[in-house]
Amino acid sequence: MRFTKMQGIGNDFILVNCFEEDVADPSRLAIQMCRPHFGVSADGLVLLEPADGADAGMRIFNSDGSESEMCGNVARCIGRYMFERGLTDKKEISLLTKGGIRQMWLTTDENTVVNVRVDMGSPELSPRLIPVDLPGEMVLRHRLQMMGQTLFLTCVNMGNPHAVIFVRDPEVIDLPVLGPMIEHHPLFPRRINVEFVRAISREVLQMRVWERGAGETLACGTGACAALVAGVLTGMCDRSVQMKLPGGNLQLQWNASDNHVYMSGPAEFVFDGEWKE
Repeated sequence: MRFTKMQGIGNDFILVNCFEEDVADPSRLAIQMCRPHFGVSADGLVLLEPADGADAGMRIFNSDGSESEMCGNVARCIGRYMFERGLTDKKEISLLTKGGIRQMWLTTDENTVVNVRVDMGSPELSPRLIPVDLPGEMVLRHRLQMMGQTLFLTCVNMGNPHAVIFVRDPEVIDLPVLGPMIEHHPLFPRRINVEFVRAISREVLQMRVWERGAGETLACGTGACAALVAGVLTGMCDRSVQMKLPGGNLQLQWNASDNHVYMSGPAEFVFDGEWKE
């Protein structure tokens, strides 16, 4: 089976072109291929597939084998892959995900994609639909006591669920301890992604992320978008920001006119390979 490893600001994936390849058990394959040392090593396995009503579809399997609904960094990688590997000559691509159809716009330099802008859709704030086991119309700065600390969670679904926590300095957070505790907290029936965010200014945010099913990663596109929405709702930032992540930067905008969040950033090829079981 042929595959391509790609990364979006350090969030790395194994992409399998299922226009040409067949994957019988993607959960098992994700666990095998994503393992450091014994596999390819990656945050997740991505299947690029034919789709009705869109130019292509994608399925995402985390390194623990669980399936995720949406990933912005993957979407950008798929946009570049499709254009440069000859699956499309379009510079506007529709992508079917488990979080809905997403539109992407490619910026090119001759035959090379240098930037991808993704319409990440409208944020979902209802606790019932995120889901979060809390009453009310939204989860805004919900107080959570954990390990002697008081954390204030704002929850957003950007195709997948996120709990955003604004802090003074994300670098001092013990993420390998707090991340899984929040991910598996009884408040979240489908588990949750966790973002610790610092507002450097109203136009610049800094973030570390613990991804559901993958652990700490260098970047998370949906998490960055959720952090922007949470920042606007809590008065921490403006609607257009630069998001600084360990793997690089994203440009984000929450458009007031259509309520959609737009994300722009790079996508890179790492290598092509062949997997033999």
